[in-house]
Amino acid sequence: MNRALALLALFFVALSPACAQSPPASAFQPGQLRGFARDTLVIQRSAGRDQFTIWLAETPDQHQQGLMWVRQLPADHGMLFLLPQTRPMSMWMKNTFIPLDMVFFDTRGRILRIHERAVPQTEDIIDSGVAVAGVLEILGGEARRRGLQVGDRLLHPRLDR
Repeated sequence: MNRALALLALFFVALSPACAQSPPASAFQPGQLRGFARDTLVIQRSAGRDQFTIWLAETPDQHQQGLMWVRQLPADHGMLFLLPQTRPMSMWMKNTFIPLDMVFFDTRGRILRIHERAVPQTEDIIDSGVAVAGVLEILGGEARRRGLQVGDRLLHPRLDR
């Protein structure tokens, strides 16, 4: 009987890592984004601050790929696209499987436009409407849920202060 209890205890000890909670959102790393640098970004709102774990789309190939092929995105994650010079920006959602909010900003990080809930897998053009320094893509619905507004600021070392 003692041996059976010992084996049962050993079984539960061996099983416990498999039953542990899923890894924290900060450890979330889809294979499609393996070559992208990671960082954090803060959005300063009139009513507070929100912090995001971000991937940086830095090369032309990364700009083209973006969040394509990614099938899930935690609410506090996103991708930051920085342009080499300000210009109007447009994109589509072809091969993107999750709805996204697109937060367009200027060189100082000030939000100029928010496109909410871009429809997955469409070729509809999403346009910044004005010259921008880049875009932050976050999970669809997060901009509204967090109360992001035009005029709020993205705070990141790569943006002017």
